[in-house]
Amino acid sequence: MIEFQGVTVTYPGADRATLSAVDLTVDEGELCLVAGKTGAGKSTLLGAVNGLVPHFTGGRLAGRVVVAGLDTRDHKPRDFAAVVGVVGQDPLAGFVTDTVEEELAYVMEQLAVPPDVMRKRVEETLDLLGIAELRHRPLRTLSGGQQQRVAIGSVLTAHPRVLVLDEPTSALDPTAAEDVLAAITRLVHDLGVTVLVAEHRMERVAHFADRMLYLTGDGSVVSGTPREVMAVSEVAPPVVELGRLAGWSPLPLSVRDARRVAHGLRDRLAGLARPASAPSTADPALTARGVVVRYGTLVAVRGLDLDLAPGRIVAVMGRNGSGKSSLLWALQGSGPRQAGAVSVGGADPADLKPRVARGLVGLVPQTPTDLLYLDTVRAECAQADQESHSEPGTCRALLDRLAPGIPDERHPRDLSEGQRLALVLAVQLAAAPRIVLLDEPTRGLDYEAKRHLAAILAELTREGRAVVVSTHDVEFVADVADRVVVLAEGEIVADGPTADVVVSSPAFAPQVAKVLHPLEWLTVGEVARALEERP
Repeated sequence: MIEFQGVTVTYPGADRATLSAVDLTVDEGELCLVAGKTGAGKSTLLGAVNGLVPHFTGGRLAGRVVVAGLDTRDHKPRDFAAVVGVVGQDPLAGFVTDTVEEELAYVMEQLAVPPDVMRKRVEETLDLLGIAELRHRPLRTLSGGQQQRVAIGSVLTAHPRVLVLDEPTSALDPTAAEDVLAAITRLVHDLGVTVLVAEHRMERVAHFADRMLYLTGDGSVVSGTPREVMAVSEVAPPVVELGRLAGWSPLPLSVRDARRVAHGLRDRLAGLARPASAPSTADPALTARGVVVRYGTLVAVRGLDLDLAPGRIVAVMGRNGSGKSSLLWALQGSGPRQAGAVSVGGADPADLKPRVARGLVGLVPQTPTDLLYLDTVRAECAQADQESHSEPGTCRALLDRLAPGIPDERHPRDLSEGQRLALVLAVQLAAAPRIVLLDEPTRGLDYEAKRHLAAILAELTREGRAVVVSTHDVEFVADVADRVVVLAEGEIVADGPTADVVVSSPAFAPQVAKVLHPLEWLTVGEVARALEERP
């Protein structure tokens, strides 16, 4: 179905090829996981499937890409519209209509699908992705996760033979991600659709995949079954890392596989205590009381009370649309807040000038490009240092820790999603605010970049800053959070130490906790340290 023959892609000004002499084949009806570090070329590989690379992105492509018998050298991207459905990293950027139902029908209108067939496919897609109740909603009123499901649905209605998904579950809560992946799997098995999925949260996809393409970062691609490629891959989900630590062979790809061989490891860990952080006795760094956020008749946050202790990381979790982003914007001060009060050192950020408020509360939004407005990475970093009164080079140093190797002269809009997010994180952290709010900060970040981010957040807490992370990334929460707050319909339904909240939750438990249950270990790092210290 998809064939790359000696494909090399080089962009203008680049010192090396993004893809180099790539030869690979993806058969019809395969679910193929595309993996690699941030900036390794995953989006380039996906874009080459329907000719967006190089017809739209520019650069030079040598070799041949043939999809369903169509050669991208001889056919423009529009010729692939009925063959290849593409969902990008930023769903909102791809929308062209106003409401959910209109967006689902748009592609079919361009393909001249008969109206009665269009109506039937729209209904099928609404049910398939569980978004029927959103059919009349304006797209811009949806949460990030809801927008992502609509974006997937908008290409499914055209019944493409190939489906290309770039980070399709990055904005979805664990349950919604499972639903979407289950729907994609049904398309593969029942209809023979060929699916390429680029996903940093490999723990969600690896056990579904028939094939894995691992981009090494030097332009080459390793192709094989997930188990074969995981044996040599530098990036791997926690269940694979646990298997490597325990010496299991073959390596497990799912919790089910790991639990079948984990008896010995559980015995070795029995009786060992998981380290727990001591409760904070300091006065709150931020106090929120009775916070209410409404959008018309929709109540997003309902009279919520919250205290944030200095030197602690709090994870805010919950299903899509539960009010997480609305809460963060209300705490930051520039978002809507119809009632309630927020205090940081006696001041409400909503009453301060933006530059002053930034020194108290910094927020990295779900769409990081909202904060990028200059022409180069160098200019963005220099402006951040100037506005935050930091030493020159502070922002650039933070960026190099999160996503090293980004050229100074690269335009921010030309960066990958993960690289743009890293840049905005660096811009906000350069001001070293007392309260740091991060809305889905791990979207587009690989495992290594997340480890760097975790190290930076740990430094912030050692300096006495309070950090709030709104996320669906249960593995990141297990690694960094001292406390977890779970929201539902704008209210707090669970609040406590990380292990107490996530271990008992089927949705929010990390892979290690599921494998080692009933033991309360959360990460591979914790297990490794415990085994090293065991007498």
